[in-house]
Amino acid sequence: MLDPKELRLRLKFVAEQLSHRGFELDQQTFNELESKRKVLQKKIQDGQAERNRLSKAVGVGKAQGTDVSALLSTVSAVGGELEYHEKEFQTLRQALLDFELMIPNLPHPSVPVGTCETDNRWVREWGERPSFDFTPQDHVSLGEQRGWLDFESAAKLSGARFTVLYGALAQLQRALAQWMLDVHVKRHGYQEVYVPYLVRAECLYGTGQLPKFREDQFMLNDGSDLVLIPTAEVPLANLARDSILEADRLPVQWVAHTPCFRREAGAYGKDTRGMIRQHQFEKVELVQLVKPENSYDALEKITQHAEKILQELRLPYRVMELCTGDLGFSAAKTYDLEVWLPGQNRYREISSCSNCEAFQARRLQARWRSSQTAKPDLLHTLNGSGLAVGRTLIAVMENYQDSAGRIAVPEVLQPYLQTAFL
Repeated sequence: MLDPKELRLRLKFVAEQLSHRGFELDQQTFNELESKRKVLQKKIQDGQAERNRLSKAVGVGKAQGTDVSALLSTVSAVGGELEYHEKEFQTLRQALLDFELMIPNLPHPSVPVGTCETDNRWVREWGERPSFDFTPQDHVSLGEQRGWLDFESAAKLSGARFTVLYGALAQLQRALAQWMLDVHVKRHGYQEVYVPYLVRAECLYGTGQLPKFREDQFMLNDGSDLVLIPTAEVPLANLARDSILEADRLPVQWVAHTPCFRREAGAYGKDTRGMIRQHQFEKVELVQLVKPENSYDALEKITQHAEKILQELRLPYRVMELCTGDLGFSAAKTYDLEVWLPGQNRYREISSCSNCEAFQARRLQARWRSSQTAKPDLLHTLNGSGLAVGRTLIAVMENYQDSAGRIAVPEVLQPYLQTAFL
């Protein structure tokens, strides 16, 4: 959530910055709500002062033995009017909050201005694309011919956009996740966390998935207010909700391997073949909580941590800086890692690494205390996939295939699988 003071003091500037994201801020509605807020706040303050004045007069009158019945009647009337205005004010505050919760984060000044992914900025590339003396297959053909991938059975169980993995492919996916966790914990210093896969809806408000993306969530309808997590970022970031961390605890670096559940409500008709866009998939997620002055250094580091996974798997990729129109709702700046998929002859996103600055922390009331000022201040939150396990599985299959449809096991995974070929 944006700082309400920023909206009040620099509304036109905020609206201009948001327009680069393709978001039109309704300045008229905000001004109307703010005007009502100021009027009601003044009425409440005046009513409280009048009630206090009359209450003191009642006390004096009683002490002097005079008749205070008229004063008591006036106090009651003022109190009733004050209660009415306070209820009005609470309703108005909720309307303001509902308005503010739908506003995306402001892009960092360094973010390139653009409208869609074609305006994203190339940052760097790593690795050489494999050359084949045969036409490379995509992961669907490779998996189905070996009996590893079964979309038909998955549809029978759960419907479209689900997958059943068998045998060696299921083992490869498990090995990938285990190895990624080991790298991030043992070499990058993250603390592994096991989190619930069902969380209260307020957790998704805290990280920005609600209320904006309600249609994308799998929400239980049993009255429990529980939601299947769309990413481990949600429970991880919420671990700091309503907390004040001491300076010596920072930075916090957490990693979790979880399934992720998304309806992909706005993505029907896209990536219908194979495992690219699923309702259920797995990710190894990185989350950092840092001091505000360190957050852009942390963004470079978290991106490098995700890149290290691709480098050790020897998978060619490129880093793209997202333009304003392609940024996620909560992000101020994002790098996408895009891995090369020979079966599609194109790069595909495999990780997004974002600095949300104080946007999520303000919703979460996640704060830290400076040892110098002793005052609490909002943290900056960052997240990144390190990596999306299913898409990494696809990349390994397509980049390590041979003409017979066998898959070579990347060297770093061989100790986990005890084999060099699948």
